Amino acid sequence: MKSILLLFITLFVLGCNTPTVEQPPNIIFILTDDQGYGDVGVYGAKDLSTPNLDKMAAEGAMFTSYYATQPVCSASRASILTGCYPDRIGIHNAYGPGSKVGINPEETTLAEVLKKQGYKTGIFGKWHLGDAPEFMPRKHGFDEFYGILYSNDMWPKHPQQGTVFNFPDIFLYENETPLRVLEDQTFLTDALTDKAIDFIQKNKDEPFFVYLPHPQPHVPLFVDNVFKDTQKRGLYGDVIHEIDYSVGRILKTLKEEGLEENTLVVFTSDNGPWLSYGGHSGSSGIFREGKGTNWEGGHRVPGIVRYPKKIKPNTRIDAPAMGIDWLPTLVEFTQSTPPEKKIDGASLVPLLTGVSLESPHDNFFFYYRTNELHAVRHKDWKLYVPHTYRSLNGRAGTNDGFPVPYDQNQIEKSELYHLIEDPEELENVAENHPEIVEKISKIADSIRGILGDKLTGIKGTEVRPVGRIN
Repeated sequence: MKSILLLFITLFVLGCNTPTVEQPPNIIFILTDDQGYGDVGVYGAKDLSTPNLDKMAAEGAMFTSYYATQPVCSASRASILTGCYPDRIGIHNAYGPGSKVGINPEETTLAEVLKKQGYKTGIFGKWHLGDAPEFMPRKHGFDEFYGILYSNDMWPKHPQQGTVFNFPDIFLYENETPLRVLEDQTFLTDALTDKAIDFIQKNKDEPFFVYLPHPQPHVPLFVDNVFKDTQKRGLYGDVIHEIDYSVGRILKTLKEEGLEENTLVVFTSDNGPWLSYGGHSGSSGIFREGKGTNWEGGHRVPGIVRYPKKIKPNTRIDAPAMGIDWLPTLVEFTQSTPPEKKIDGASLVPLLTGVSLESPHDNFFFYYRTNELHAVRHKDWKLYVPHTYRSLNGRAGTNDGFPVPYDQNQIEKSELYHLIEDPEELENVAENHPEIVEKISKIADSIRGILGDKLTGIKGTEVRPVGRIN
């Protein structure tokens, strides 16, 4: 009897001394396409309703200076999944169907990082990092894929089909299998959400990573009939309303499955909005310009993070952050092994958890368009170096719901803006602060030797292969 009692006491003591292994958080990354800073209620929208996103921000963290890495699809998405400036890994602009280039197989994606950590990984939505076999999602760390391979306007119904473009049919895929030609996309937001929820429920007993990159609100706009004519913003508002409802469905599922406390949910956009057409337009809020430009409206987008176990409600983060920062942030939260190759991002965990109020960077970001350096943010200053750029100049026109052409413009002398005093970038103060211009110009020159610059002819000495098909 004494020996049995001694055994029980020993087991109890050992049990008390055994360290508890913390379950790594589930990750859900929701990415919209061309949604602007002014397209969420908590960011100032008055003519559309986003109750679920507003609630998500109230229950977690909201970035006021979060930047998409480039103001265009493929490049921005590459930075999220690799933690690198797109120019470092040779990705520029937006890939079309049949592209000879795509994400380099030698790069380590966020999905691959988490998969090594034991995560189940799924992507449900728009990929846009190459459609050749070696570039497909399941070659880059995802267990499941359901969605489209490039933007929803790259199809035969494009208004410039036959004159500028010659797009093939666009297919809905499941893994590597094309399921059907997409003739109507009104069902897609709901279907992608269904797939994400199925994946969550199927993998609820082990850590999972859900990447949900919605094709909307990229033009052409599509919305389920249930959401039609529900918003003051018109069709664009209806689309945002449905996306917000999708977010609500995801959060509801987490609660029902007992997963919400230990699931980190990110919501953001790949770049700023198109501004070129009436009722189909997004909003960049107070910020200048939109998609395709390196003015604030092209980069600064919503950034909301909810993780009840680690992030306090109503956390407001004014320090700047960028798309390159998600991979190292999620690596730290999940205690995963980072990629072996150099990345450009830095962890936002100190900001999200309230340990720090300062950016993890040395307070500067580099704004590229294709492979041309346009601007540098250093602390609260933003310097535009000489470059060519495209601008809408405030013009608008419906053009069947597609954007009208940009005007080509040139910045021939450096322009300097103070983003706290002048967030709208209206007053160029370069002549008043030559010492700031000189300092940031040297920073710009230093990055050209690494990432390159088309305008100066500097190709960059550390740019990795682009993954071209030889």
